[in-house]
Amino acid sequence: MASVPFDQLDGEIWFNGAFVPWKDAKIHVLTHGLHYASAVFEGERAYGGRVFKLTEHNQRLHTSAQILGFKVPYSVAELDAATIELLKRQGFSDAYVRPIAWRGSEMMGVSAQSNRINVAIAIWQWGSYFNPAEKLKGIRLDIAEYRRPDPKTAPCASKAAGLYMICTISKHAAEAKGYADAMMLDYRGQVAEATGANIFFVKDGVIHTPTPDCFLNGITRQTVIELAKRRGIEVIERAIMPEELADFSECFLTGSAAEVTPVSEIGPHKFTPATISETLMNDYIKEVCPAAAAAAE
Repeated sequence: MASVPFDQLDGEIWFNGAFVPWKDAKIHVLTHGLHYASAVFEGERAYGGRVFKLTEHNQRLHTSAQILGFKVPYSVAELDAATIELLKRQGFSDAYVRPIAWRGSEMMGVSAQSNRINVAIAIWQWGSYFNPAEKLKGIRLDIAEYRRPDPKTAPCASKAAGLYMICTISKHAAEAKGYADAMMLDYRGQVAEATGANIFFVKDGVIHTPTPDCFLNGITRQTVIELAKRRGIEVIERAIMPEELADFSECFLTGSAAEVTPVSEIGPHKFTPATISETLMNDYIKEVCPAAAAAAE
C-alpha cells in the first residue's frame, strides 16, 4: 500500500487541457463516470524519459471511447504532447502514465447524452506491478471465480473502467489466499488472461497464448509476440482449455504494468521459469529502454 494516498501526491495533473496542482484535480461526487462506469483509460510506462508506444496507447484510448459511445475531445497528437510535457514537469525519467476519459456530472441517470467528456493524465513513480523477489522466481496465480464476458454482453474491445470490476474482485480474492493474482477463464470456459495482464504458455519450445476475442489484445502482448518472432520462436494463438495447463512447462504474463512476469503456479499446476521467459523478459527491457540496456552491456 502506498505510504501517501494517491490524491495527496505532489506535482501536477493535466486536466481538460490545463496543468493543475495534483491535489486540485477533483471531480464532483455525482460524476456519471463514477456511478455508471462511463470511463476509459490507459496504462503506460516511461523508460529513460520516453513513454513506450505512447501514440498507440492514445489511439486505443480514442477507440475505447468510441466503443462506449463518446468522443475524446483531444486529438491523439494533443494527448501525446500533453503527456510528454507532463513527464518533464513531473521531473521523472521512469514512471507510470495514466490517461483517463469520462462522462461528467451535467446529467445523472443511465442516459447522459449532454455530459461533458473530461480527460486527465496523471504520471507517478510506480515500480514493478508484482513483488520484485516474487517476479524473479515466478508469481503464483489462483483461478478466478468470475469469467471474462461474451462480446455480445460487454464491450470487450474497449479498455473500459467497468470491465475491471470483476478483475478487482478476483485479485482481492486471490491475494486473500496468498496468491499474487488470478487467472480468468472466459465465458466459454477457455483460458483468457490474468486480472490485468495477458497470459502465455510454453511447450516444447513453442509459445501458446489465448486468442484475444473477448479480452484486450494488449499492446505489450503484441510487442512480446513480435520479440519472440524475432528470436525465431513460434507463437500460436488459439483456444486453450484449463485442462491443458498440466502440459505446459513455462508461463508468463505481459502488460504495461506487469511488463514480462514469469508464473510458477496456477492453482494446482506448476511451471518453471526458464529460457524463453527469461529471454523475453530481457528482450522486453531492451526494447522499452534501449539506452539503459546498452549501458549495462
